[in-house]
Amino acid sequence: MSKILVIDDEPIIRTSCERCLKPEGYEIKTTATGAEGLEFLKNEPFDLVLLDLMMPDMDGMEVLQMIKKTYPSIKVIMITGYSTVDTAVDTLRMGAFNYLQKPFNPDTLLNAVKDAVDPVESN
Repeated sequence: MSKILVIDDEPIIRTSCERCLKPEGYEIKTTATGAEGLEFLKNEPFDLVLLDLMMPDMDGMEVLQMIKKTYPSIKVIMITGYSTVDTAVDTLRMGAFNYLQKPFNPDTLLNAVKDAVDPVESN
């Protein structure tokens, strides 16, 4: 079972991700802050991080940089409601595996997650 960490300051996004992914067999942990997300990563292994771009405590790009530097094998999918082509390109250049624009539907989320953690099964 893949472990996924959701880092997003919006409670509805954390809840939606959990409701969508848990029934599919994924183990989910959620947090509202980048700092707490990094603490989770220090203490337990995760296969994937769903990371909000705009958060009050730390910018998602900053968190992405720290994750890729310290845990390079963890895949990160950026999620944001403030999407631009430049931002998407920048996050992918920094090592994000994928990029989802809010609002996203459950199928879009599930397909992105499967592509990241179960690439053979999603094809």
